[in-house]
Amino acid sequence: MEKPTSTLGSNRPANLVPMMLNHLAYVTRDVAATADFYTRILGMEIASTIFDDRVPSTGEEFPYFHIFFRMGDGSTIAFFECADLPAPAKSSHPAYDTFNHCALWVENPAEVRRWHAWLQENDVPVLGPVNHKGIIESIYFHDPNGIRLELTTPLDPDWNRHAEQAQTDLTCWLATKEQAKAEGRDPAKALLEMIRESKKRYATDRC
Repeated sequence: MEKPTSTLGSNRPANLVPMMLNHLAYVTRDVAATADFYTRILGMEIASTIFDDRVPSTGEEFPYFHIFFRMGDGSTIAFFECADLPAPAKSSHPAYDTFNHCALWVENPAEVRRWHAWLQENDVPVLGPVNHKGIIESIYFHDPNGIRLELTTPLDPDWNRHAEQAQTDLTCWLATKEQAKAEGRDPAKALLEMIRESKKRYATDRC
């Protein structure tokens, strides 16, 4: 299978890479329940708050309260409560509710299990622990807003340093889709076949 040439990282200024996560921002319809969950259950500290009658970036007149919760490394997770905001629309497919999530790092597998016990003690339904092919171990649960959260720890110390393999995997995935389209085949079925033909996550050569 022909491998398309990747343009990722080409013609970029040197050292122009984000330093770290500053914050992720979500919407909450109940900032009191959200504050209780992230401080009492997850142990984060309220780092900062902002309220205004319009959004600074767009100028939209959405009166809001913005709250940030700080994690151990200084990064934050943030929420907006906007008055009289209707409930969000339901996802068009359950995969959106599974794949969209926020993963938070904990120290080791023993810490994952401590969190599991603490969440259960506080009547928070928990899925896991799940061992992801020896790469990471995680548990999953939801906050009061329905946001899927993950507490995870690396099992592979170089879990986020497999750049060469990652580029190979991306190239293979894209080439499989493009070839399926060129042949008039269903790309989703072609990708499923490719996945099933791969015996290991980090096989040396897939395509």
